[in-house]
Amino acid sequence: MPRLTASARALLLSACLAGTAPAIAADTTVPAVPMKLASYMALSGPAPSATFAYGSAPSQYAELFLPPGKGPFPVAVLVHGGCWTKEFGGIEQLRNIAGALAARGIASWNVEYRRVDEAGGGYPGTYQDMNAALDTLAAQAARYPLDLGRLVAVGHSAGGQLVQWMAGRARIPAASPLHPGGTLQVRRVVSLGGLADLRREAALIESSCERTTAQLAGSPSASRPDVFSDTNAAELMPNGSRTILVTGELDKVSPPRVAHAYAQRARAAGDAAETIILPGASHYDEVAASSASWPLVLQAIESSLK
Repeated sequence: MPRLTASARALLLSACLAGTAPAIAADTTVPAVPMKLASYMALSGPAPSATFAYGSAPSQYAELFLPPGKGPFPVAVLVHGGCWTKEFGGIEQLRNIAGALAARGIASWNVEYRRVDEAGGGYPGTYQDMNAALDTLAAQAARYPLDLGRLVAVGHSAGGQLVQWMAGRARIPAASPLHPGGTLQVRRVVSLGGLADLRREAALIESSCERTTAQLAGSPSASRPDVFSDTNAAELMPNGSRTILVTGELDKVSPPRVAHAYAQRARAAGDAAETIILPGASHYDEVAASSASWPLVLQAIESSLK
């Protein structure tokens, strides 16, 4: 594959000089052809080391991937995208990342969850699934060689919204059905083409994913007049998190401006946030370990575990 082009190198260098991206390896390459949806849907990976149900619904489970060796291993919580619907795959596609991370000595907790086209999905069920999946991970840490002190949540597209929400869930009022019962904290986040800001990006989410605010955040009520108060990551800052927002230069689902805008809001609120724009990459290159963009994504994940 070609080396980093002059224009792409300039793009990344300007981001680094602006303090919005970590240093980039000199041998970074550009995808010869941006990955398309069909290739994303064909992504797969190894079988998990173990699978755990965290609820009774078919989609309420998580997969544990363990690296070889004794550990304890740092952990990446993986949350897939798919526009919050079953139509565009799910947990199977992220197994390719879980396998690649295992080869680097990183365990993965690959989360499936109820989506808007499943019973109980949407608001509040999808968020409650995130809480339950994290609680189950915490419970399993005593049985498996997992170091939850080195934890990063990695989400793609709709999953980016959910992992960014995880970082702020401790700020959710106790009266909300989304208030977490467990104590596991997510302080490091890598959002891959994430659609995190439900309020400001409502029009983009509807055009890219055909999802409405009511589906993702519920409807206003007397006790909950602002539906974004417990669903929108941008409303739950500051929360002490560090977020790296990674977006393909050619991403049309969640364009680079979305990452830049969210990072600016996070920094203004007092949280740490950086952006990495992947040269020549699509929305799907962001989540493929076979893509030429993978070294940058891996660098973001590994830097979050230090």
